[in-house]
Amino acid sequence: MTTLSPADLDAIVERNPEIFAQSYRKRLTGWAVGLGLVFYLIFAWWFFSIGAVFGGGNWSMAGTYLADWVTYEVRPDVEFGDGYIDITYPRFDPIGEKGNPAWVKRQTAMVERTVSQPAASASPDAGAGSAGSFMGTVGGQPAPTGQSGPQASVATTETVREEEIVLATIEIGRGNAIDVVPGVVTVTRGSETLIVDIVRGESVVARGPLPAWAEQKTPGEKIIVRFGFSGRAEIENDEIKIRHRFWGWANFVFDTNSPFWGKSAGEVVSLLASDQRIDPQRSNLSLAWNNILYNAEWQHLDVWTKLLQTIVMAFVGTVFASILAFPLAFAAARNITRNRPVNQLAKRLFDFLRSVDMLIWALFFTRAFGPGPLAGISAIFFTDTGTFGKLYSEALENIDDKQREGIRSVGASPALVQRFGVVPQVLPIFISQSLYFWESNTRSATIIGAVGAGGIGLKLWEAMRTNSDWENVAYMVLLILIVVFVFDNISNQLRKRLINPQSAE
Repeated sequence: MTTLSPADLDAIVERNPEIFAQSYRKRLTGWAVGLGLVFYLIFAWWFFSIGAVFGGGNWSMAGTYLADWVTYEVRPDVEFGDGYIDITYPRFDPIGEKGNPAWVKRQTAMVERTVSQPAASASPDAGAGSAGSFMGTVGGQPAPTGQSGPQASVATTETVREEEIVLATIEIGRGNAIDVVPGVVTVTRGSETLIVDIVRGESVVARGPLPAWAEQKTPGEKIIVRFGFSGRAEIENDEIKIRHRFWGWANFVFDTNSPFWGKSAGEVVSLLASDQRIDPQRSNLSLAWNNILYNAEWQHLDVWTKLLQTIVMAFVGTVFASILAFPLAFAAARNITRNRPVNQLAKRLFDFLRSVDMLIWALFFTRAFGPGPLAGISAIFFTDTGTFGKLYSEALENIDDKQREGIRSVGASPALVQRFGVVPQVLPIFISQSLYFWESNTRSATIIGAVGAGGIGLKLWEAMRTNSDWENVAYMVLLILIVVFVFDNISNQLRKRLINPQSAE
């Protein structure tokens, strides 16, 4: 093999400039496209204010939202009383209304409290003349305004001594704590300390300047202290709202109402194997399964049912769309139906059906049929009929006519020509496209469900709207991802078998 020298290469280029030299127009076009792309990116950056969006974004809040997907909060409320404090938990707190976690320490003492006694009715010694009187009389004299003789009542108070909480220490993460006594709150974060004086029902005043991790927007109003990932607290003039964050999904298996709640896995297994029933009406295994399905916080049965609805919506809508689009595609294909008005009518129908987004169809059918899976199935059916019709008709217009000619040459009828000359060529393509859209519609059914079209989408939207149940959102998103992953693999395997059966063996 002869190797050309640089001089030989230059000589070849000089003899054939039209081959090796790009035209001036081509070089100019390349530069114009590059500059146009740069100017477009600059315009998009300015038009959408991308710099301002990034600069003004609350990235710490975004991190908190992401953490909410895989964490939960316990929310004790420390309320200030007259010389004592009270610790309560919200109704749906992960540890229940009567929680007593180890990180909340209490110190009690005997405290005098003023208690109101129920009102006692006054002695009904009214004169006989009061029977027909408008105001009545008391002891022969007119009753005072606001009383009606025998119905007058007297409220009394009583001082009692009861054991109450006088000191509480709430540990929030390592090295962080909130010490509460009536009238004073001491917050410790690492080596820093903040002391706050509370005038019950009036003001919240910090002793000294606030550290960087504390915030008070208005003097005398509440102070918010933050402990990073571990949580935060809002110190108000009548209570302290504490949010202590932990990793994991609380009560995922059993809720606080279940007799299995709070028990270790070994204890649960021991109860399931025991002959001594917790509920005389059913076995412990049946009771445990019932508690899991009807978990009040995670609602497993309802979530799984809604997920199944989503799968059925996607499947039924895709199947119906494929069935209707199949004959319409033959009418739209110009090489199959040689009638221009019919071709145009079919193609414009496809354009109309797919030009209206699936979400818009879902809103329309939700109004027509009411919320539920029927609206979702109809939305998928209408949108996919237009899409399948276009794809199927284009596949038909690109078939090999030699097979049709061969079938026609033996005297077959037009129906048999289509059956044996056309369908075998396009059927694998049709089924492949339908399988792809079936997997894609599983995701789409989730979105349209959020507008009332049924399925898990509505459940997902309800959880997101509360802005506090992000762990439930993560749970449902994870289920959707698993379903999409499984269906994607199933559809891929089926498409391989249809398009190239030998490679799938």
